[in-house]
Amino acid sequence: MKIKRNGRIGALIKILNDNPNKIFTLNYFTNKFNAAKSSISEDIVIAKKLMEDLKLGKIETIPGAAGGVKYIPLISKEDTKEILEDVCKKLSEPNRIIPGAFLYMADIIYNPNIVRKLGEIFATQFSGKKIDYVVTVETKGIPIALMTANALNVPLIILRRDSKVTEGSTVSINYLSGTTGKIQTMSISKRAINTGAKVIIIDDFMKAGGTAKGMIDMMKEFEATVVGIGVMIATKEPEEKVIKDYVPLLILDKVDEKNKLINIYANERLV
Repeated sequence: MKIKRNGRIGALIKILNDNPNKIFTLNYFTNKFNAAKSSISEDIVIAKKLMEDLKLGKIETIPGAAGGVKYIPLISKEDTKEILEDVCKKLSEPNRIIPGAFLYMADIIYNPNIVRKLGEIFATQFSGKKIDYVVTVETKGIPIALMTANALNVPLIILRRDSKVTEGSTVSINYLSGTTGKIQTMSISKRAINTGAKVIIIDDFMKAGGTAKGMIDMMKEFEATVVGIGVMIATKEPEEKVIKDYVPLLILDKVDEKNKLINIYANERLV
């Protein structure tokens, strides 16, 4: 069945958008749309310009025999600001404060539409670093890390609090959690990460940075290089974290449990 150009372009964008950072050959589209390579090449040029004009990400062509085309989900600063300010507005609701000056965030963290956008923001920040894995620790960081891994088209590695017999031989380390102030354990299967891999660490919350430091130490066991660290929310205090280079999406300044006030704002470097 022959498909007209408008239909081909719409379908092409849909396929690329559903498979970010995955390379599709021209032959894939010529066979799928029953069209000549020259026609598909023209479709890609039109789709590429359309996505860039509307700031919906980037369609990139890869030359050579093993080349093709892929979609890179890049979020503009304007869209990043809108997304993060919307999340801040939701998290600033007074009824989110729970005893101990903590915030209820489950409805945000487990909302697919929100975490997909947050994952794409992280993917934008770490784009071009040739990442092999996204790494997180169970449990609340998993949705955001998974969406980041999806946007980058790389596997997600989850460090567990307790080792599972189904994972075979594991590596375990102890670390000091900055949030709880307690010594905790994280473990991972020896088969999970290839030696010498490049990874980024994604987590939901950072206070002093102890958990992130634990994940960095775990990666050293595999001779892996941590090329970036991203957290959904970092507290303003303590200002000096145990790690230096990290990208927070939101900064939590203060939770006033008595007066039901929450001061949280977007990271100014991103917006």
